[in-house]
Amino acid sequence: MSDPRPIGLFDSGIGGLTVLREVQARLPAESTIYIGDSARHPYGTRSDAEVRTYAEELSDELVARGVKAIIIACNTATAVALEHLRERHPSTPIIGVIRPGAAAAALATRTGRVGVLATIATVRSRAYFAAIKDENPGTRVIERAASELVPLIESGLTNTQEMSEAIHAAIDPFLAGDPSERIDTLLLGCTHFPLIRGAIDAALGAPIAVVDSAAATASFLQEIISVNGLEAPGSSRGTAADAGHLGHSAPASAPVAPEHQIFTTGDPAAVDALATRLFGETAPRAQQMTLGAKRG
Repeated sequence: MSDPRPIGLFDSGIGGLTVLREVQARLPAESTIYIGDSARHPYGTRSDAEVRTYAEELSDELVARGVKAIIIACNTATAVALEHLRERHPSTPIIGVIRPGAAAAALATRTGRVGVLATIATVRSRAYFAAIKDENPGTRVIERAASELVPLIESGLTNTQEMSEAIHAAIDPFLAGDPSERIDTLLLGCTHFPLIRGAIDAALGAPIAVVDSAAATASFLQEIISVNGLEAPGSSRGTAADAGHLGHSAPASAPVAPEHQIFTTGDPAAVDALATRLFGETAPRAQQMTLGAKRG
């Protein structure tokens, strides 16, 4: 059995492209459709009701386009809307980025002290706190909101004094106090934040493991795709080392070149600039999309 339908991903903007990059690296035979809702970013400062409405519109659009699985490539939308969307689309596997990221952070920490840098909405939800505690109840979890970083990243202001000051304002509290009580692992609880990973590493200036959920989410998706018999024709199912019991031989179906589409409710040129940086000159051009109240 094989399934040529694409995998769908959505985010509040461009940050989810970091998840898309990992999905394409781990599952190169799979086609993808990505939607970034940059016109309504940031989600992290919006109400739960607003985020749920936007997530409904985005998931409905992906389902209408015939995707076989969905990644909510947005921490805020995962925290607020994951279970709601699973009830809304019961026949479509839907995964978020929080549980895989929490598992990766719990595995990475040596001292049991994990910091989480996220948006206001994600911190308010306590979703990471609960997920990390589920993985290791003895872990001390310190969460900080840094929603102000998202619009700077969306605007391309990554190498500015304003960004540097905002990063230090977010990171410095993790480094305060007795060094023996500081975190040894920092989880980037927003898919935008890996886009400023270098600046975050520089601000930390300490041997602190930095974890983002993209790779862990792609690995989890690989398992979901395999367990449900949804691999694209000609795809490799990975190895036992990659995904536990996934060490099967490749299916006999002839390989089909994957197709990738990127849509944005914002400025396609801004998305193209980042997509080219992440995927090279072969990145598909972003297409304009209108959703919800923005239609018409």
